[in-house]
Amino acid sequence: MNASVFPFSAVVGMDDLRLALVLNAVSPAVGGVLVRGEKGTAKSTMVRALAAILPPVDIVAGCRFSCDPAALDPACPDGPHEVDVAGGTRPARLVELPVGASEDRLVGALDIERALTEGVKAYEPGLLAAAHRGVLYVDEVNLLHDHLVDLLLDAAALGTSYVEREGVSVRHAARFLLVGTMNPEEGELRPQLLDRFGLTVEVAAPREVEPRSEVVRRRLAFEADPAGFAARWALAEADLAGRIAEARRRLPAVELSDSALRQVASVCAAFDVDGLRADLVTARAAIAHAAWSGRTEVSSEDVRVAARLALPHRRRRDPFDAPGLDEDQLDEALEAARQDEGDGPDDGPDGSPDGPDGSGPERPDDGGRGDDAPATDTTLPDGTPEDPETGDQPPAGTGAPAPDRPAATPDQPFRARRLEVPGRGSGAAGRRSRAETSSGRVTRARVPDAGPVSRLHLPATLVAAAPHQVARGRTGRGLVLHRQDLREAGHEGRESNLILFVVDASGSMAARARMSAVKGAVLSLLLDAYQRRDKVGLVTFRGADATLALPPTSSVEAAAARLSALPPGGRTPLAAGLLRAHETLRTERLRDPRRRPLLVVVTDGRATGVRGADHLGQAHRAADLLAASGVASVVVDCESGPVRLGLAGQLASALRGEVLRVDELAADPLAASVRDRTADARTARSRTTRPATRPATSRPRPSGPRRARGVA
Repeated sequence: MNASVFPFSAVVGMDDLRLALVLNAVSPAVGGVLVRGEKGTAKSTMVRALAAILPPVDIVAGCRFSCDPAALDPACPDGPHEVDVAGGTRPARLVELPVGASEDRLVGALDIERALTEGVKAYEPGLLAAAHRGVLYVDEVNLLHDHLVDLLLDAAALGTSYVEREGVSVRHAARFLLVGTMNPEEGELRPQLLDRFGLTVEVAAPREVEPRSEVVRRRLAFEADPAGFAARWALAEADLAGRIAEARRRLPAVELSDSALRQVASVCAAFDVDGLRADLVTARAAIAHAAWSGRTEVSSEDVRVAARLALPHRRRRDPFDAPGLDEDQLDEALEAARQDEGDGPDDGPDGSPDGPDGSGPERPDDGGRGDDAPATDTTLPDGTPEDPETGDQPPAGTGAPAPDRPAATPDQPFRARRLEVPGRGSGAAGRRSRAETSSGRVTRARVPDAGPVSRLHLPATLVAAAPHQVARGRTGRGLVLHRQDLREAGHEGRESNLILFVVDASGSMAARARMSAVKGAVLSLLLDAYQRRDKVGLVTFRGADATLALPPTSSVEAAAARLSALPPGGRTPLAAGLLRAHETLRTERLRDPRRRPLLVVVTDGRATGVRGADHLGQAHRAADLLAASGVASVVVDCESGPVRLGLAGQLASALRGEVLRVDELAADPLAASVRDRTADARTARSRTTRPATRPATSRPRPSGPRRARGVA
């Protein structure tokens, strides 16, 4: 489809996307483009239009790996090619990698059966070979399976694809322009793959009527007469292709002066990016922009444009922070670099930190006033009883709703221990629970199904063939193998799971700064889920009912945002929360039957509601329902204070799951100890702000065995 169906100025960020694609067309060494944006913003349309404006590629005639006649690959599987071999040209390719592609489809497949039985090295090239010297496009790249991501990283880093199958190996060149599109609502990319994209662009649909109307008008015109519409824009497209070819010819003559290089380094240092890849990409993009603009020397404007596209996704940040770039800070960094070079005003920068960067006045007196905690987190209203369960209940018979407390700020997250589902599954590749996978540790040999054998278990194959050698008339050193001798390797690795958090947001969770600690713990588990490639969901219960705050999704960032904004208050409908979790998991099992769930219930175990009802009994019956459906569960016990009722442990028994205290979630015991002492200090400060109903003694540590079996 012609990209002109969508006017470039109609979609917010589309001009940047057009420029980023053009810079990569001028200089493929820039390293590709990642396009982030909401659905329906023509991301895929723009990328697919890129191939039409790329210059044609010179190739060796008959070579399946697109070898360049001017630089022959001596290790080409179709080679060796003669130096004076006949050549030809073909259009540049845009190869699409489906999210659900297999490993053999990506890197190519070796016919192991023919290699062993006939001694023939038969290799069928994959998508990486097809994309060599072209564009590899991955739509929804954030949903790509981890094993495919690993292969992409290797090929992008080395420019070579290796295929290894039981002692038979093939390598071929795989240098391509990597372009990916993604919707951030569906989850983020692994940091390693994110860093492999040279540039990044954010796009969004416009909110103005006129540009939206123009997009629809052009789309309808294209559907009515595709050929006529393409002909109308053919001249503009040819002009763009000509400008790109001219810029490519100019590229080797562009000079990156020492002054411009210092500006690049200064900008990258100012934004605290990791590693030096950002500096290299920014320099290459600045050179490409200068060539595209018709200049032979890189200017400050070229550096600015390049940094604006190359740095947003490389800034050092937490996984839940959205990428972005402060353009005022970018201008200040460029100005500082120019002054260091003597190009700016001669009044002499003194390096003092009192510039207008906005960072100084944000914390005027916080450093020495640790006792002045906000009144929204730890203290109960004056005059309410000490018991946290009655502190937030309205007077009996009034019918007034329970008051909501302001949302508590989560405590600092920590590195969480790995919670996993018992047994062995077969879900999507990940890093949490044991599973049968297509890669990983070989655990067994099995008779293959009908079709080609891609992962041979060589020792088992030899053992199966050995007893039949005499009957088959073996005379030489080699084995005589038949199809029935072949054995396939079974691998064990790790899978990703669905982590469904059921969080108690009732009034009892607001007492003793408990909600801040609970949010910090759940946020730590969300960070762990992000790193292990899990899907997550969030159910909260408070007041009279439970709410599915976030349906199961790959966007851990969305779950963190919903959690941070969660206010506590009201009664504790624990049974409603468990029933909502059961319904959510039942629905999700129909959508994705191979993904095993892990239920994480964060509560103190209390259950309240209408007076006179057996709320705890209802909650335990709901827990029995979840346990009967085979859901693995962990109860995070949030109970604190000198008297503990152990209700969370009873709930864990009903769920047939495990119980862990909040301080037992950390992978590092020392970090847990420090966090626990901090919570005790906060509790002590909290008690000094209200009339004490009992002496403020130190909190005793619980005794007895901890039930944490099966949790890694």
